[in-house]
Amino acid sequence: MSEILQVNSLTKEYKKGIKAADSVSFSIGEGEIFALIGPNGAGKTTTIRMIATLINPTSGDALVNGFSVVKQPDKVRENITYLPDEAGAYKNLTGIKYLEFMAQLFANDLNEANGYVKRAIDICGLGDRLDEKINGYSRGMTRKLLLARAVMTAPKLSIMDEATSGLDVINALDIRRMIKKLAHDEGMSFLLSSHNMLEIEYLSDRVGIISKGHILCVGTVSELKEHFGANNLEEVFEAVVAGEQQYADQNQEGGL
Repeated sequence: MSEILQVNSLTKEYKKGIKAADSVSFSIGEGEIFALIGPNGAGKTTTIRMIATLINPTSGDALVNGFSVVKQPDKVRENITYLPDEAGAYKNLTGIKYLEFMAQLFANDLNEANGYVKRAIDICGLGDRLDEKINGYSRGMTRKLLLARAVMTAPKLSIMDEATSGLDVINALDIRRMIKKLAHDEGMSFLLSSHNMLEIEYLSDRVGIISKGHILCVGTVSELKEHFGANNLEEVFEAVVAGEQQYADQNQEGGL
């Protein structure tokens, strides 16, 4: 499996001696769903924003489809999409007009834009509701629209922060199934961040746990549960963070 993302000792120092991310390293393969989880203030958002080229690292680098976030940020942006938790849409537009507007921002010509819109319509599954204004949408409908907009260009890497936050069970399941289908059927890679351990356990091919700027361990959910003698990912999370210093010393990318 080829690697779509390679994160190599990525570091962000905001003040001298205070590092929000400290030599973070991990990788994501083609068609893989990778979750980066950790306590509040652990460095997740900083790491994600460096990969998304929203902030510059102090040192280290990340390669997206072979392009450096430090030296080739424009090329990286051509290969990624980023959907933050607080993302919104233009509520005075209908769903279809919003998709058409966004498609024109990314497409090189009308035919390409139309292809993006058709793909987004198929992915979001909103049907006739796309003819209604977004201000009448539920949170779940809006999130489906935003996810479809984010992936309609078929990026190599889709970065999603709290993809189903605040959604009811049915809409959350719909979003998770969309993500799995895009990854496992179409080969799109995902970097997810969420506080919902049930969601991460259901979705992720591999999980990285970060705390105080350090990656403490990386593995599949089953590997992590077996290693820590845990019944679920929440118990793994608790064990790792509680024994943080011990695992920080390992700081390795390829496993436990």
